[in-house]
Amino acid sequence: MPEQHPEPSPGLAGGAVDPDMSEVVGSHDLLLVTLDTLRYDVAAELAAAGRIPHLARHLPGGVWEERHAPGSFTYASHQAIFAGFLPTPAAPGPHPRLFAARFAGSETTAERTFVFDAPDLVSALAGAGYRTVCIGGVGFFNRQAPLGSVLPGLFQEAHWEPEFGVASPTSFEAQVSRAEQVVRELPSGQRLFLFVNVSALHQPNWFHRPGATRDAGDSRATHAAALEYVDAHIGRLFAAASSRRRAFAIVCSDHGTAYGDDGYTGHRLGHESVWTVPYAQFFLEPGATAR
Repeated sequence: MPEQHPEPSPGLAGGAVDPDMSEVVGSHDLLLVTLDTLRYDVAAELAAAGRIPHLARHLPGGVWEERHAPGSFTYASHQAIFAGFLPTPAAPGPHPRLFAARFAGSETTAERTFVFDAPDLVSALAGAGYRTVCIGGVGFFNRQAPLGSVLPGLFQEAHWEPEFGVASPTSFEAQVSRAEQVVRELPSGQRLFLFVNVSALHQPNWFHRPGATRDAGDSRATHAAALEYVDAHIGRLFAAASSRRRAFAIVCSDHGTAYGDDGYTGHRLGHESVWTVPYAQFFLEPGATAR
């Protein structure tokens, strides 16, 4: 029997449309990419200017959806995401969720939500027969200390190398190469949940902009250059994720970061530049090319 391709259906608030995730889970491979620290305004500007063509071709309507982050820094936000609380649409709700743990009184669990009886989505997908794989980026995924082991410890298989981290100018290329290896080595019939935490946007990112210097430090411009760097290689990741069957992809930021906005710098703080994030979800058809 051919695999079913669930079609989108209106959400509770009549805004964005979502597929029936109870049909997607089990029939599709799943890809979750968090572009760690990516600001919404920078992502939207680059998409509109044609500076991230490989991402933009997959964005519904060619634009990012504006959402609110579930946390103001990596650890808090990913704990929420892995519990099913993806970034929330930046408009009055309620907004149905794609994934939700079963609990009484939930106002965002809908008919088309994948509802699970597990403490987190990663465990739930493993229970549904998925191979769960984490390719870490920032320090909360490096397993070098107990705190850095919590999030990758949710997965059956977790990868991190110094080359994947924030200090590497080629971090995303190295992460994509590992993802390609993971997919190649997986049995063809095995469903895959692949999670990639992209570290390239996070500080330091000055080395992604030609002419920038360490002394000058990071800026909104070097942040944008880092997104262009990611865009140049993300086609390979999409091709790998959909190389065996149709895949459902979520690409989003976990939180933004401030570069002097209203006097603020960094994240783990309550500023618009931190709470407002880009989000996209889309299907990747099998056999997609890397470009």
